[in-house]
Amino acid sequence: GFEISKDGTKIPYFLVVKKGIKMDGNTPTLLYGYGGFEISMTPHYAGTQGVAWLERGGAYVEANIRGGGEYGPGWHQAALKANRNKAFEDFIAVAEDLCESGLCKPQTLGTRGGSNGGLLMGMMLILRPDLFGAIHCAVPLLDMQRFHTLLAGASWMAEYGNPDTDDWDKFLRNYSPYHLINENEEYPPILFTTSTRDDRVHPAHARKMVKKLHDVGNGRWPVYYYENIEGGHGGAADSKQSAFMLSLAYDFLWNTLSKGVSDASD
Repeated sequence: GFEISKDGTKIPYFLVVKKGIKMDGNTPTLLYGYGGFEISMTPHYAGTQGVAWLERGGAYVEANIRGGGEYGPGWHQAALKANRNKAFEDFIAVAEDLCESGLCKPQTLGTRGGSNGGLLMGMMLILRPDLFGAIHCAVPLLDMQRFHTLLAGASWMAEYGNPDTDDWDKFLRNYSPYHLINENEEYPPILFTTSTRDDRVHPAHARKMVKKLHDVGNGRWPVYYYENIEGGHGGAADSKQSAFMLSLAYDFLWNTLSKGVSDASD
């Protein structure tokens, strides 16, 4: 399908769902996105999503937001640095379209992303906590004031900008989730996962975000955290750990979104 983003750009997305699904808002729907580094979300065999999500009766969606490479370098360049908001606006537009279609509603719409997609998840929490029933934020970037000082972060300044210049005041501060937590907001359940041994995105991003959410919200927000002590940026060191991490994420999302399903008697 396609949806129109805030600036009028048509954003494609792929929806996978069983035939004959009822459009009553009660289908647990998982929206995945990345939107960076010219990486394209193209059709592929997704065995894990099939077993962990689709066979349970859920719907799976991948959004081809700007920042990716789906339409070539221009699609990527459209969401660099000061224009990063375009990627977030595109993702929100797809999420709203899924709800408006009747497939799901915010209580049954979950979202998941990792690394640069973890930044996307952090911004969904900040920008549209009303739009999602559950979020899985994996190996994320979240502190955009210090990302360039941590591990491989300096190599990503061409994508995001340089926080040591006026890039911070001009635009970077507007998509640094760690600095945008609002004590008056009500945030949906969110699971952060990372690895102690991540050598790409430092686990400090997730650790700090969880601590700040707990402190600012005085423990009232449903924030969950799992840090694997092995595994690098993939979050798991072997198949057994990978299976555990995936099961943790999918069960968290499924169980949380299932609470949003209405009874026929409602």
